[in-house]
Amino acid sequence: MSRRTVYLLVLGVAVAGVVALLGPTQEAIKEFTLPLRHEDIIRQQARDKDLDPALIAAVIYGESKFRDQTSSAGAKGLMQILPETADFVARKSGGTEFEHGDLANPQINISYGCWYLRYLLQRYDGNEIAAVAAYNAGHTRVDRWGGADLTIDDIRFPETKEYTNTVLDKRSEYADRYSDELGL
Repeated sequence: MSRRTVYLLVLGVAVAGVVALLGPTQEAIKEFTLPLRHEDIIRQQARDKDLDPALIAAVIYGESKFRDQTSSAGAKGLMQILPETADFVARKSGGTEFEHGDLANPQINISYGCWYLRYLLQRYDGNEIAAVAAYNAGHTRVDRWGGADLTIDDIRFPETKEYTNTVLDKRSEYADRYSDELGL
């Protein structure tokens, strides 16, 4: 075997090794940069509540990056629902046996978060900017900022403006990267 042939053979093996490793590495990077869990619940809630599953995933990303946690403000779970918001959702949706501890259950947390997101979209005549901003800052503030006519430029809290932009950007990324998983 010539030196050139050996070189090409070694190079080919190296390239094959990199290609073999790149697939799992890309999946790991995707999971780290744009995680997705509970896609079965997301698809089901999207169907039940007439929501875009990519928007649900993006809200979960914006709220918790798919980590079950409790915020310093007391918001709980994947969709970071405040206890008083959960009480409101339970009253309006018929959750008669709901307890705040139930927010640790992904099925209940995502269901309640999606119910509230649907409520906000209806409240703001389908304006996703207003609904997403209200999910973060509350509907009282969004009402003062412009309600159903709210634009990104009308959002007065830098944190809420950044959150809203992130959610809307991540929505597109979730739709692109996870179309099969989200049933798009």
